[in-house]
Amino acid sequence: MTTNTTTKKVQDASGGPVWDWAAGHGPVTGALSATTGCLAVATTGAATGMPPAWALTVGAAGAIGHTISSLRERLSARTIAMRSASWLVGAGWTTWAMTSGPLTWAALGSLATIGVGIGAAARSTLLHEEARELEAIAADERHVARELSAERRAIAAEWVDRVQRVCHLTLRVVAVEMWPTGAGFTIDAELPAGGTTYDRIAQHSAALSADARLPHGCTAVASQGIHQGRVLIDVTTVNVLAEERTYPSDYTPLSLYTGIPWGYRTNAEEICVFLREQCALVVGPTGSGKTNMVHVILAGFARTTDVLTWVIDLNAGSAGLPWVRPALDPNGAPVEGVWPGIDWLASTYEEAVLMLDAALAVGLRRKVAYQDLMARANTDLLPISAQIPQIMLVVDEGAEILTSTDRRMKDLAKKILEVIRMLRAMGVRTVLTALGATGSVLGNLMIRREAKARVCLTGGETEGMDLSKVFPGARGLRPDQAPYKGAGFMGTPESAAALFKVWRILPNQIRDIVHATTGIHPSLDDVSSKAAGPAYATRWDADRTAWMRDTNPEAPATDAPAGERPAASGSGLNLSALRGESAEEALTRKFRQQIDDQFATFNPTTSTSEPGTGRPAPAGLNLSALQPEDNAARHAALALLHAAGPDGTGASAIARGLAEEFGTTRQTVVGWLKTWSEDGTAVRVGTGTKARYVHRDHTPDSSAEG
Repeated sequence: MTTNTTTKKVQDASGGPVWDWAAGHGPVTGALSATTGCLAVATTGAATGMPPAWALTVGAAGAIGHTISSLRERLSARTIAMRSASWLVGAGWTTWAMTSGPLTWAALGSLATIGVGIGAAARSTLLHEEARELEAIAADERHVARELSAERRAIAAEWVDRVQRVCHLTLRVVAVEMWPTGAGFTIDAELPAGGTTYDRIAQHSAALSADARLPHGCTAVASQGIHQGRVLIDVTTVNVLAEERTYPSDYTPLSLYTGIPWGYRTNAEEICVFLREQCALVVGPTGSGKTNMVHVILAGFARTTDVLTWVIDLNAGSAGLPWVRPALDPNGAPVEGVWPGIDWLASTYEEAVLMLDAALAVGLRRKVAYQDLMARANTDLLPISAQIPQIMLVVDEGAEILTSTDRRMKDLAKKILEVIRMLRAMGVRTVLTALGATGSVLGNLMIRREAKARVCLTGGETEGMDLSKVFPGARGLRPDQAPYKGAGFMGTPESAAALFKVWRILPNQIRDIVHATTGIHPSLDDVSSKAAGPAYATRWDADRTAWMRDTNPEAPATDAPAGERPAASGSGLNLSALRGESAEEALTRKFRQQIDDQFATFNPTTSTSEPGTGRPAPAGLNLSALQPEDNAARHAALALLHAAGPDGTGASAIARGLAEEFGTTRQTVVGWLKTWSEDGTAVRVGTGTKARYVHRDHTPDSSAEG
């Protein structure tokens, strides 16, 4: 298409109209420019005696030049002919006018006629070129559509056959949508008549993936369609979960109502959670990336303009410290202009009690103080905003607190459940984490009912990962589909449970987010702040944050041998039987004591009743360090394991072999075997009642090395 455009008027800085001399010519201005140019050349040539042949030469050169440029632009023959004819006609008139006089009425009239003709021809060719370009674009689009349609038809036919072969169902494919990320596609199909539901296909997810020869980490997952007679089959062809992606560096503000991103699906698209009314539960065993997931959650909350984050982590506050430390200088003093990424951090039982009491007080006070506001908004939910922010209570390993039998933990659990049960409408919600997806952790009905946003990080772990407890009713979910650290399954009320992966967030990103979001953190509203009381107002006082600044503890140095060092004040009895032991012996003793305490394996060989009374002896010190039989029995058990050879043996057999001489119980042997399997002394083969242990000297790896 020609690039000529009409000369335009634009506004300059002073507000007056000016001409845009950089603009090209259109049909009118082009014709006007050509005719005035011819008149000027003819008048000048006639006055100066210029040879008329020069005008013809210039016109011929212009026609040739425009023909060449038009061919390069791939313009139509009509446009090329019009441009060449304009040059030649103009040159012819100029030559005639130079010989007969350019200022006669005949010359001026003919020039005006030529100008009108050039303008009309230019307009006609311009429209023709635009039509040609639109047709070329449409043709390209039709070509791409034909190719894409052919690809989609092939995919549809392939998957109709596959579903028929694997699921014994005949589908009618309505559409095939290719994902913009290029990681797969979605098939929209109608289910056959007769009451067939989508889960007939969902339960064969693994079989369909295997039949399609999808790469590891890629799945074919069926979900509900637009109505109950339709099904959507999401097919992943590129395993985006295998690669590690860092947290997006775009720290733009977020809102509770627009969703907070927690990771990405197998189609590489972000998945967001909406936590205005619901709580969240994150399950993940050690090493699955749960701590990283907590930091991603805190990063999302730090970026929101209507959320305040309170964190409870009784493991020395490790989940929240990285979000507080950037706001403190090396001496522990607050950094000017920087505010912590979280609003409150509790690392002890006492601080957690203060935080939960404050949360309950805030929620109960809001119920009364904001009745007029809710009435004006015609809602029974408190309108959350930057002026009245929501409080998100993040409790690391909170599910374990709810199931603990410790008295103090029971008190915390009671308060957490009160927050979950009572304060939904008033904008106080929780995010709990747990180490495993087991019945003991997820047995609380309140957790299952309120935590509708659920995450289960597996990292390939299968022990304690009962996905049916986390996502009841979901089909086709298997831990081995997400063998990567940070990968797992996520389900929300807006998005069905499916594979996802959380971003990797690095410590320097946490520091950057704290600095980038300092200016957008909301402040607790006055009503809530007064209800929270002094516990909230003084949460960052020096005496309550001294533990955060104690980063370089100095232990008293001593060069005395271990057996000669004085016992610390209040450290306990100075047992002379343990004096002079080596570091290795001390470590062995401590480990033995841990086994005794956990499994009750120590059975003293001395009498368990008081002499002459027959009554049980009163509970006393368990001086297992003084029992050489313990070490002897352990060595004997290891000898029996080695003697069993490549076939191995079990705890019951070893216990029977030791019972007569040492009186060792099976429970004790189980603890030893578990320790040996962890340190590599033995290898466990099989599971459940068929499990046996083989000494490492008889394993294939050791024989190969030998």
